[in-house]
Amino acid sequence: MFIEKNLSLRGLLRFSGGHMIWLTLWSSTALSIYHFTGWTWLAIPWLPVSLVGLAVAFFVGFKNNSAYDRMWEARKIWGAIINSSRSWGTIAKHFVSNQFSSSPASLEELKSYHKELLYRHIAWLYALREQLLRPTSWEHIQGPYMVRRLTKRRIANFGVGIFEQKELKDRLEEYLDREEVAKLLKFKNRATQIIDNQSAALQELRAKNLIDDFRHMELQKMLTDFYTQQGKCERIKKFPFPRQYASVSFYFVALFIVLLPFGLISEIRELADGSLMWLTIPFTVLVGWVFLTMELVGDYSENPFEGMANDIPMLALCRTIEIDLREMLGEEEIPEAVSPQKGILM
Repeated sequence: MFIEKNLSLRGLLRFSGGHMIWLTLWSSTALSIYHFTGWTWLAIPWLPVSLVGLAVAFFVGFKNNSAYDRMWEARKIWGAIINSSRSWGTIAKHFVSNQFSSSPASLEELKSYHKELLYRHIAWLYALREQLLRPTSWEHIQGPYMVRRLTKRRIANFGVGIFEQKELKDRLEEYLDREEVAKLLKFKNRATQIIDNQSAALQELRAKNLIDDFRHMELQKMLTDFYTQQGKCERIKKFPFPRQYASVSFYFVALFIVLLPFGLISEIRELADGSLMWLTIPFTVLVGWVFLTMELVGDYSENPFEGMANDIPMLALCRTIEIDLREMLGEEEIPEAVSPQKGILM
C-alpha cells in the first residue's frame, strides 16, 4: 500500500514510463510510412478516432472502478478481521476462568490457556496471509516472460521483498508447539486447520468446566466469524476479475493507440502547410501513455493479494493484531509495528 500523499513523477515514470519508448517508435514508424510512401489515405479523419477513444475511456473507467471495488472490499474484510481479533482476545481472556469449575485451575494454568488461544489466533493470521500471497494463474507473476520478469523485480524492490520474510514453519513455531506445527504443515489449507484446532481447544476447556455452555457457544461463534472472513478473502483471491473485461479493455486500448497517430496526422497536416507534422510523434506518445497508464492502474489494482506495492498491507495488519493481543496477555517484549519502506506499507 502506498502511504505517501502523492506518487512522485519518478515513481509514476518507473511504473509506466518505459512504455513511452515503444510509443515513440510506433508513432515515428506511422509518420514515416505516411511521409515517405505518399499514402495519403492513411490519414484517418479524427472524428471516428476520437469516438473510439471516448468509448475506450468509458470502458477503462468502468474496469478501474470495478478493480478498486475488489481492493476496497479486501481492505474492509481485513478491517473486520482486526475488530474480531480484538474481541477474540478480550473474550477468550476473560471467559476462560474458574467460575464454573469444581476443580479450579491455578493462575499459571489459566494464563497458559489464555496464551494458547491468543497465540494460536496470531498463527492463524500469518498462515492466512501466506496462503493469500500464493500466486494464481491470472496474476502477473504467472504472465508472459517479460511481464513475469518485471513483476519479480517489482515484488523484490517495491513489494513484499523489501520486508523481512520468514518461512511459514518458523513463523508458526513462534506461536505453536512443534508437534502441532508438524501436523499443520501436512495440510494445504493450514489456516482452516488452525481454527479447527482452536475449536478442539475450546472443547477441552468445556470438558474441564473452565467455560460454560453459553461461553463455549459464544467463542465458537467467533471462530465461525473467522471462517467467514477467511472465506471472503479466498473468494477474492481465487475468483479473478472477469477476464473478458480485463482482456477487452487491453485490446481496446491497443486498438486506439494503433489508430491514434493516423488520426493526428489528419489534424496536424492542416497546420502551417504540413511543416509541423513531427508534432504527431509527441502527441501520440502523450495521449497513448495516458490511456495506457489508466489501463495499467486498473490491471495492477484488481489483485489485492499479489505481494506488490498496491496490495492490502497484510503484514502490517497482522503485526497490529499481534501487538494488541500480546499486550492483552501482559507481555512486555512486544514486537515493533511494521514501518513503511520506500513509501510502501505491506
